[in-house]
Amino acid sequence: MLDWHTTIYPYLYVFTRNYAYIYVLEAWSKAHNKREPEEVQKFSREIAGAMATEQLNVLKALDVAKTQLYHFKAVVIAGMGFFTDAYDLFCIALVTKLLGRIYYTDPALNEPGHLPANVSAAVNGVALCGTLAGQLFFGWLGDKLGRKSVYGFTLILMVLCSIASGLSFGHEAKGVMGTLCFFRFWLGFGVGGDYPLSATIMSEYANKKTRGTFIAAVFAMQGFGILFGTIVTIIVSSAFRHAFPAPPFYIDAAASIGPEADYVWRIIVMFGTIPAALTYYWRMKMPETARYTALIAGNTKQATSDMSKVLNKEISEENVQGERATGDTWGLFSRQFMKRHGVHLLATTSTWFLLDVAFYSQNLFQKDIFTKIGWIPPAKTMNALEELYRIARAQALIALCGTVPGYWFTVAFIDIIGRFWIQLMGFTMMTIFMLAIAIPYDYLVKPGHHTGFVVLYGLTFFFANFGPNSTTFIVPAEIFPARLRSTCHGISAATGKAGAIIGAFGFLYASQDQKKPETGYSRGIGMRNALFVLAGTNFLGLLFSLLVPESKGKSLEELSKENVGDDDSIAPTGV
Repeated sequence: MLDWHTTIYPYLYVFTRNYAYIYVLEAWSKAHNKREPEEVQKFSREIAGAMATEQLNVLKALDVAKTQLYHFKAVVIAGMGFFTDAYDLFCIALVTKLLGRIYYTDPALNEPGHLPANVSAAVNGVALCGTLAGQLFFGWLGDKLGRKSVYGFTLILMVLCSIASGLSFGHEAKGVMGTLCFFRFWLGFGVGGDYPLSATIMSEYANKKTRGTFIAAVFAMQGFGILFGTIVTIIVSSAFRHAFPAPPFYIDAAASIGPEADYVWRIIVMFGTIPAALTYYWRMKMPETARYTALIAGNTKQATSDMSKVLNKEISEENVQGERATGDTWGLFSRQFMKRHGVHLLATTSTWFLLDVAFYSQNLFQKDIFTKIGWIPPAKTMNALEELYRIARAQALIALCGTVPGYWFTVAFIDIIGRFWIQLMGFTMMTIFMLAIAIPYDYLVKPGHHTGFVVLYGLTFFFANFGPNSTTFIVPAEIFPARLRSTCHGISAATGKAGAIIGAFGFLYASQDQKKPETGYSRGIGMRNALFVLAGTNFLGLLFSLLVPESKGKSLEELSKENVGDDDSIAPTGV
């Protein structure tokens, strides 16, 4: 029988004092059903601790690094994905009334066509279903294969499916709507992947002092995407209106649509792919994040090399003081995970869910709200392209005055005020302004009082974006361990999209008039009561926000507890 002290251990100790020896000793021990002696166990802990310290040295260098030009390039590269995300998800709301006129106008009825209830719900909601699936799948894949490895694929999927959506087959309602929904599902699948990957990449690149600002800046590109969608719609509809004049519906129903209208919505749907496609090359040139390379792949040397290029400086691990990282190997939803991060996951999922119920209800059905309050004239008095133009103009005003400023207020103040207080403030103000609309609703919808409605409505969007719509995206990218960060962000985002689906499908039906619903819909609770429900939803979001931890100014390893542990648990981290 071989003896550790006289035969194997001295030679391994002298000649193979490196990381590979650990696996040799473990294999020998298992083969002989023996436990390594205390000296070997101690040496294992020393080596693992040294590896972990190397990892944290590189990461601490990132945390204290000055903001570089590369950080701004990363914001643009990752942000253009979100620009396209928002454009693609919300441009459909601009063209649904046009789709109804083109494909569902019945000459026997004395009113413009509109999408049937089930078709409208599908067209508005199918991309959200795809987004939910994509967030879960690509979130998990980002932790398994690396953030960069799958980052380019999501952009390709978005670009191709956006183009395919605009090329939906045929001119009959069934064929067009069927193919449109099919491609929009896969478009949403690609959009979903961008959520966890962009957030995780930006959080792992940034230093701890400005991390919130950079993640918020990536997400704020959504605002420009929404605004750009309205601008493109205004330009395209105006160009076609002047090139192909048409009478209002009440004068000539058939001529009010015009065959050229079928090109208009297709151009609008496809146009958002251009900015995203231009950034594909730069997205593929981005290096893998140091935190993935060091903590998950275990390649500290490569992580150091990548970050030296990113920060334009040499990073010397030997001269950087760091803490040891724990080698926790517990899995998602394990007892240890739930003990450390169960409340965190509850906080991020619940608040994102409640936020999206309200946020997507208001965003996707702005046109219906504006029509019901009389801000947009009755459909009969306009031709198809004039109605599209007026819807886009109204939504552009809301985006310009409420949505976009809200995003950039978050960028400016996220690392000053903090995530917790911005989220709490946002939900509070959304609740107040929604009640301020719902209580005097009958007064605000009367002619001459529309300005008050629009101002209050715009303020709810301002505080949604200078509030939980931004912070629910930021916090999950900061508080979970590196090997589960993308997965947990994907779970949080997918729960939010479940809320968006409920909002997209539920609000359309719930807001129907109690006495005279639109054709194809059953009676609902009415717009006023639906607004009260949204106010209650925002208030619940306020309560669950009390569970959200403050992550301002802390390193990712401190937040995820990856830099705290005892000697017995120190080892390289792996998926």
